[in-house]
Amino acid sequence: MEQSEYLGKEKVGKLLVKFALPCIFSLIISCLYNIVDQIFVGNSRVGYLGNAATGVVFPITVVGWGLSLFFGDGAAAWLSVSLGKGERDKIHRGVGNAILSTFISGCVLILIAYLWGDNLLMMLGGTDANIGLAHDYGIIIYAMIPLALVQNCLAAIIRADGAPGYAMIAMIVGAVLNIIGDPIAIYVLDLGIQGAAWATIIGQFASFVICACYLFRSKTFRIRISSFAPDFHILGRIMALGMSSFLTQLCIVATTVVNNVLFVRYGMESEFGADIPLAAFVVIMKLFQIVLNIAIGIAAGAQPIVGYNMGAKQFGRVKQLLKLILFWTAVICLVFTVLFEAMPRVFIAMFGAGNGAEGMNTELYMQFAIPCLRIYLMLIVFTCLQKVCAIFMQSIGLAKIAAPLAFLRDILLIACALLVPLGLGVMGVAWAAPIADLIAIIITLPIMIWVWTKLGKLQQEEVNSLNKD
Repeated sequence: MEQSEYLGKEKVGKLLVKFALPCIFSLIISCLYNIVDQIFVGNSRVGYLGNAATGVVFPITVVGWGLSLFFGDGAAAWLSVSLGKGERDKIHRGVGNAILSTFISGCVLILIAYLWGDNLLMMLGGTDANIGLAHDYGIIIYAMIPLALVQNCLAAIIRADGAPGYAMIAMIVGAVLNIIGDPIAIYVLDLGIQGAAWATIIGQFASFVICACYLFRSKTFRIRISSFAPDFHILGRIMALGMSSFLTQLCIVATTVVNNVLFVRYGMESEFGADIPLAAFVVIMKLFQIVLNIAIGIAAGAQPIVGYNMGAKQFGRVKQLLKLILFWTAVICLVFTVLFEAMPRVFIAMFGAGNGAEGMNTELYMQFAIPCLRIYLMLIVFTCLQKVCAIFMQSIGLAKIAAPLAFLRDILLIACALLVPLGLGVMGVAWAAPIADLIAIIITLPIMIWVWTKLGKLQQEEVNSLNKD
């Protein structure tokens, strides 16, 4: 069965498993680069200051990730819709333009990061205690950003091309190299936080090479030199479809930076000081990122199927996919919520509890981190459902609706984070998250009801049209 027939005729549940699982694993493995670094660094002699330092660099890497999804997810959605419409002839140009734009964006990003230097890191939440570690980590991580972004972009395109397993393998190879390299570089070679950075970029480069090799065996397009010739019409359509993913990542950057700064500011006014709240928040964000990426993986994995069936006017199948996406997102997030609320100490301890570095108060760190985790992640199911809805909008081509939905929760979070701590102090920064989650899902619900109704009407119109014929 050809790819076009397969996406339009196979059972949607089976298709979702086939496409979503590799996407989920790919996204989680991408997270593991930073998370594994934090686990090994946090349990090394630098302790939670190392976690704080990697958290300061994190927003820069997320901006890069967002740029790669801007072009990669956009190209993937455009490729899927083009296949559904039977428009194959220009797919290679869209892929080439997406790759070139991603690489150029990565070069601009590292130029800014290198030239701005430590002043940028201080703006992102650096303190006198962690700025040296953040500098040592970032100066190495930046070097691989252009190729790492191209690899992320290619992974999305590869999944849309019908080879999600290949994209997953590429990610696994890089992650395994990082996991093996971290303890060797940090402990055996005694490179500390710089060792974690070296292990990361080696893994990223390996994943890039594997993804680049796919271009010589792609299924629905053939890349050539002319593919990279700028085509601003195609690129504009790709950017419109990828805008939701890009804004989602930018909002993660904005919320991370705001929270970093606020935890430092209000932490200094508390018994915990500046670095304990910052280090704890960095760990919590990594746990948050794992769950969110599972949800995003379900929705992004379904994107080629949704896009194809939308383009083929099989609206009943699109509705079935929406139900499955929302159901499994809710189930998985509820399971994680129970785990986080029941045993927060276990998750915090995975990243180190402040052991090893002189002057670190382990119990004080846990005293803050445990309730902060429980509060911040208590309504993560609403966060994920809201984000999944935005990705679904992007998949069916409603970019103008998807874009504001993508950053709705994060705008609310920033507003709440600025207001709630005025009365509750440093722990008020954590309470801002569930408040924002609740408001965001209340706003999103009627929009999704409208979309469901619209799909039903389109389905009925298509049935009536077929009956007339």
